[in-house]
Amino acid sequence: MNILILGSGGREHAITWKLAQSSRPLKLFVAPGNPGTAGVATNLPVDPLDFERVREVILANSISMVVVGPEVPLAEGIADFIMSDSALAGVEVIGPCRAGAMLEGSKDFAKGFMKRHGIPTAAYETFTPGTFNDAVSFMRRMKPPYVLKADGLAAGKGVLIINDFDEAVSELREMLGGRFGTAGSKVVIEEYLRGIEMSAFVITDGISYRILPEAKDYKRIGEGDTGKNTGGMGAVSPVPFASPSFLEKVEARIIKPTIEGLKLEGIDYRGFIFFGLMNTGGDPYVIEYNARLGDPETEVIMPRIGSDLYDLLEGVAQRDLASRRIEILPDTAVTVMMVSGGYPDSYGKGFPVSGVENVTESIIFHAGTTMKDGRLVTSGGRVIAVTSLGPAMQEALDKSYSSVRKISFNGMNYRKDIGSDLKNRIV
Repeated sequence: MNILILGSGGREHAITWKLAQSSRPLKLFVAPGNPGTAGVATNLPVDPLDFERVREVILANSISMVVVGPEVPLAEGIADFIMSDSALAGVEVIGPCRAGAMLEGSKDFAKGFMKRHGIPTAAYETFTPGTFNDAVSFMRRMKPPYVLKADGLAAGKGVLIINDFDEAVSELREMLGGRFGTAGSKVVIEEYLRGIEMSAFVITDGISYRILPEAKDYKRIGEGDTGKNTGGMGAVSPVPFASPSFLEKVEARIIKPTIEGLKLEGIDYRGFIFFGLMNTGGDPYVIEYNARLGDPETEVIMPRIGSDLYDLLEGVAQRDLASRRIEILPDTAVTVMMVSGGYPDSYGKGFPVSGVENVTESIIFHAGTTMKDGRLVTSGGRVIAVTSLGPAMQEALDKSYSSVRKISFNGMNYRKDIGSDLKNRIV
């Protein structure tokens, strides 16, 4: 079985790393991949958005399954492209069709979907440039802070949470005026939910589903959840406040209605679903859907899956996922993300990375690295994810931070408080 994983970040490295442990005779390819995936698979210099080149490498390498990591190829219809090509007949895609990817690709669609199927979420309205005055009136009736979301994909930068009314109006004007391009041609304004966030994940074959480990990630650049939003500075799994009773509510009120809603709307969804949740007074609400696994959450949930990941993917392909087993390890996994100086704003690239070879008690997932003149160097804002397992969260934290201190590159930055907010929430 030859498998192609599309993407180049830490999420794709973690998926590839897990598939490489399969007992099945798998041959793995990653496009374009990174120096980490090169250690367990064959990297191919292909842009996942170049569908014709993807087609070529599928045919050239006798690929039987494609696992799509990032959201943009899904929103652009990579699954539809592959499934509609007669030359690619029989190639299975782990990732939803364009209609399913709308759960992430359009905030307005996602909110409407939740409303139609009774899935708990924040109250909202959607506005366009032509209804700007209505949007201002809507915000006047709200209590701050104001949550403004660009409708389309905006590289994780399209959500603003603002306390001041005048500032919110100004930001709304800029969003509808083209700050995020076509992604901001519509803006969802919703009530602010107070509570603590977590992420849930499932894999589905469109009929049934299997629940993957939950996680909590840390988006802000600074300690104490301060500063600008990032793609993610770290993650913890399991989540101490996610008690069995809370997770039962998540499944009954959110996961099941989502899978059933997709079926009712005729959306053949095969792949992963990410549920961004808010625990508000012990009840779960959906903040957002993603049509793929999160990053850096994938780096903490993959090490906690004790069973064969390929078996689940095969279950999706054969549409018999209900018969497939998933084992989740009881250990805690902690990921600390090492980022470039200046991130999430401007930052330099090409700085040598040293010490990775000295890490023995943690798993290294490459996120933004490349090889230059035979040396490992930085190539992105988020550079390396350091993941550790332990019987308790503190042991996993100690391992990750010990490993982080063995690695260095110019301007290196990381949060030193990953998991600290959870220590008093253990149940």
